[in-house]
Amino acid sequence: MYPLHREREQPIFSARAHVFQIDPTTKRNWIPASKHSVTVSFFYDATRNVYRIISVGGTKAIINSTITPNMTFTKTSQKFGQWADSRANTVYGLGFSSEQQLQQFSERFKEVKEAARLAREKSQDKPELSNPALSIAAPQMSQLSQDMLEDLQSPPVLCINGPGEEKLYRSQSADIELSSEKERIKKMLSEGSICELSWEAELFTLQDSNSKLVAALHEANANVEQWKKQLSAYQEETERLREQVAELEAQAARHAACDIGKDELNQSLEELEAVLKAKDEEIHHLQSKKCDYNEVEQEREEAVQRLQEVESRNAELERRVHALEQTLSNSLDERSRAENEVQRIIDILDVKIFDLTDLRQSLATLVQK
Repeated sequence: MYPLHREREQPIFSARAHVFQIDPTTKRNWIPASKHSVTVSFFYDATRNVYRIISVGGTKAIINSTITPNMTFTKTSQKFGQWADSRANTVYGLGFSSEQQLQQFSERFKEVKEAARLAREKSQDKPELSNPALSIAAPQMSQLSQDMLEDLQSPPVLCINGPGEEKLYRSQSADIELSSEKERIKKMLSEGSICELSWEAELFTLQDSNSKLVAALHEANANVEQWKKQLSAYQEETERLREQVAELEAQAARHAACDIGKDELNQSLEELEAVLKAKDEEIHHLQSKKCDYNEVEQEREEAVQRLQEVESRNAELERRVHALEQTLSNSLDERSRAENEVQRIIDILDVKIFDLTDLRQSLATLVQK
């Protein structure tokens, strides 16, 4: 038995990107295939004579796409590109950190696709297995020895019963290879319609994104109108609170006037007490000067009458003083309540002013955007 020759896949180009796959249900939305940026590499499979894009995240393969000549890498934005894989029945999307990385990946994709086309044409011209060298993989291929190249150009043959059977085995392997190439050509013809479907899905995705942006714009305009109405309501509320503050200040001024009236009443009471004292002295003086009993008795009755009048006036004054004290106490309570109300309204005004300032900044930010 001859030893079997094995060729491992050779990495050609690598880049880091965020990987996405099209939603298989809607065919419009992108589903992230990796939480972080991963390494996406072009590989050359010398055994199968194919080129693949492979990316591994953790312990599973995120991308395992075989490149065919009908594939097209489309740049949909400055940092995003995509291609459709009919064999995997999906559309892959890559998001790069810079436009330069996207351009490099796109150029490599074109080169690899051209190399895949040349490899397919060569395999169709030569039924036996062959591996055309790729220009971007030339450094790796140049290191192969002449013996390895000979092994790559023809499949390993097991010689069992002589040269005649060896030729028969080669002929059968060539027929099998031709049938496999026919199947590959049929798959290539079906890839065109699949690419059209993927482009149509991308068009629907862009239309859906456009409608979402229009709806968001209308919603922003409606929010601006609502904020304007809210600002007008806040201004009216502020004016009303200012009027309440002015009214409370007027009440506080009236309470101050009541305090002045209390001082005047205290002064009047002191004057009345002085008059009463003077009258008492006059009564004592008249009693000492009485000469005639009748005159004295009459004067006494008059003095008693006047004393009663003075006492009634004193009682009336005391009643008035008590009423004024009660009024003053009520006024002080009302003033305290008014001061508390004024303080509450001032706090409300501070909150409203802060809300208005915040709203003004939000509106300014929205206008700037």
